[in-house]
Amino acid sequence: MYTSSAFRLAIVPTLGLAAAAAVAAPVKIGVIETLSGPQASSGQSYRTAVRYGVDQINAAGGWNGEPVVLVEYDNQGGPAGAADKLKAAIADGVQIIVQGASSAVGGQISEDVRKHNLRNPGKEIVYINVGAEALELTGDKCHFHHFRFSGNAEVRTKALVSAMKQANALGSKVYSINQNYAWGQDMEKAISDNAAAGAYQVVEKTLHDVNKVQDFSPYVSKISASKADAVLTGNWSNDLLLLMKASKAAGLKSRFGTVFLDQPGNLANAGDLALGHFVAHTFNAEAGGAEGERFVNDYKAKTGHLPAFIEPQTVFGMAMVAEALKRTKPEGGALNANAFAKSLETTKIKTPMGDMTMRAADHQVLLPIVVSTVAKDAKFKADNTDMGFKPVKRFTADEAATPAQSSCNMKRPI
Repeated sequence: MYTSSAFRLAIVPTLGLAAAAAVAAPVKIGVIETLSGPQASSGQSYRTAVRYGVDQINAAGGWNGEPVVLVEYDNQGGPAGAADKLKAAIADGVQIIVQGASSAVGGQISEDVRKHNLRNPGKEIVYINVGAEALELTGDKCHFHHFRFSGNAEVRTKALVSAMKQANALGSKVYSINQNYAWGQDMEKAISDNAAAGAYQVVEKTLHDVNKVQDFSPYVSKISASKADAVLTGNWSNDLLLLMKASKAAGLKSRFGTVFLDQPGNLANAGDLALGHFVAHTFNAEAGGAEGERFVNDYKAKTGHLPAFIEPQTVFGMAMVAEALKRTKPEGGALNANAFAKSLETTKIKTPMGDMTMRAADHQVLLPIVVSTVAKDAKFKADNTDMGFKPVKRFTADEAATPAQSSCNMKRPI
């Protein structure tokens, strides 16, 4: 597992006997997530992982001799709520914002951070994006103070298609179903773009409202009628849970290729129908070997459950934050956000899955991806079932990477 090396406590120089040491200002990290309501499951998972990461930082000495302070804000599920909570966080002195659930929320936070920093030189804040995967955030909307520590549609779909094809699990007909916003649209395009590499035809594409559909049976009927061999989807949260539930009820035979099937509840909802389905994810404990097992055991000991879904990538993202903080010297006893960001864009860590490196060109992390299939002989079981995720193919960060988008024109502070 990732372990921080001990932080050196900063020594504040004195200027003669009458000089007073600068008062250390603790670093404040604010997590802005959906923590209540019907869509809270993902936000709560992010919060748990961020708490674990902050605890790791503080166990290693904190920053500048002070514990890092974690402040939590409930965005109540939407961009407007996130905008209000970001204002509250800034008023509270938060310098590092962490968020992951929903690219719509991530887009709002990223733009508000960019505008705040333009208007308040010397009082910059940094956005740590641990899950909002819309391509535009590292494309035409990239900026110096935004960093993404998860994959994106291009990376995940490239790996998913490659592994499923190698396993003879794609077939020749693919149905694309995704949520109708930036992330889902990215996935739909990536599914089409990878058709030649996967040797399949996209027989139909569906975009649907985000987290508003209560009954996916009409969509499952369309999938069945299309005679698709495989269904590729970027759905997450209730939209994936309910899609899996409707698929089980209809006895759908098509194989699913997903990027969030490891979300808690999916296997329990799908039952044995999930067997043979695929997921392209950022962590699989079985693929991580002894280091992976050490990590999951420690995480379970501290949180009460095995890390799943988006939790590992968030922990590893926070480990990169820890490493960058360690390399950022205090200025007047406080954190200079620009100096921290410059450290962060050159950060590299080793995780149980392999090396993770921040790409300075667009602040997209380069991270390993593993494609797994649902099987009963998986080492680690999920959802209190007799099934788990068995690794099929592991991609290094370099193998999984796609090029930086030419639309990213990042301007850096002088």
